[in-house]
Amino acid sequence: MKDMVTLGRTGITVNKNGFGALPIQRISHEASAHLLRKAYEAGIDFYDTARFYTDSEEKIGEALSDVRDNIYIATKTAAQNSEDFWKDLATSLKNLKTDYIDIYQFHNPSFCPKPGDGTGLYEAMLEAKAQGKIRHIGITNHRLNVANEAIESGLYETLQFPFNYLATEKEHELVEVCRSKNMGFIAMKALSGGLITNSKAAYAYQAEYDNVLPIWGVQRKSELEEFISYIDNPPVMDDEIRAVIEKDKKELAGNFCRGCGYCVPTCPAHIEINNCARMSLLLRRSPSELQLTEAVQAKMKKIEDCIHCGQCSAHCPYGLDTPTLLEENYKDYKEVLAGKKI
Repeated sequence: MKDMVTLGRTGITVNKNGFGALPIQRISHEASAHLLRKAYEAGIDFYDTARFYTDSEEKIGEALSDVRDNIYIATKTAAQNSEDFWKDLATSLKNLKTDYIDIYQFHNPSFCPKPGDGTGLYEAMLEAKAQGKIRHIGITNHRLNVANEAIESGLYETLQFPFNYLATEKEHELVEVCRSKNMGFIAMKALSGGLITNSKAAYAYQAEYDNVLPIWGVQRKSELEEFISYIDNPPVMDDEIRAVIEKDKKELAGNFCRGCGYCVPTCPAHIEINNCARMSLLLRRSPSELQLTEAVQAKMKKIEDCIHCGQCSAHCPYGLDTPTLLEENYKDYKEVLAGKKI
């Protein structure tokens, strides 16, 4: 039996496998079209993108506009004022080749937009909904305080937040509060930015929460095929999967970079922080040779240019001491290059 999930009071009911369309900005239009059609034909009917994801919206529009009425599209705006909100919405509608968006989300705002807050953002959402350009209002975030405020406000129909089997008790509480408020919960970072490498375990964990829709970031055919296989044969929690989860929890305990990338645009040294600050984990949790190329070595060497301005830490939604993480990961990386076994 196929796993389905309903996103709270939106009434949107979709396959438990959501398609996270951030990674398709890294592949060609042709490759993207192939992936998106393959996903659609397999029964995946929820697609999450954002104005911020360069050409991701455009690729969805090219590949799926002819089946628009059979799918649900969620996209996002990072606008800080109503003028930019309307520009983003117009661009998204054009790129997606549609006249409506199913769920329009504020993209990781540092505050919870509300009527009368002076930004005009929430009022613009209401007007766009009244015009039929959007059908449901959502918010995405990485900050617990903003997420909780959004839930308690009653203004939002969906929350998108990081959630996977490395989640803390506070993230679990968010899921349950959303359930009690009949608010849809969309799980981003379901593979913790690539640190969770067992998709079967990741899926089985998400399946334990019948109100959660995970969106899987996919850019390779092999990745998509794994999740497609779970549509008709969904993994269920068993002792073997519990053992995998417990092992990962022990290995990934404590402060680690989730790879969200919100710090990257703030770095005056142009360090690729979202990968460099978790390189020790990437070396050990993915084929290490992928991380030891000359190109990656050059990226890691840029850590030497860090001026400790603190911008990265100030923009980290997880409150990490990012400069220290960079130093620790660079030290380990140089030791691995020198021959340290991993």
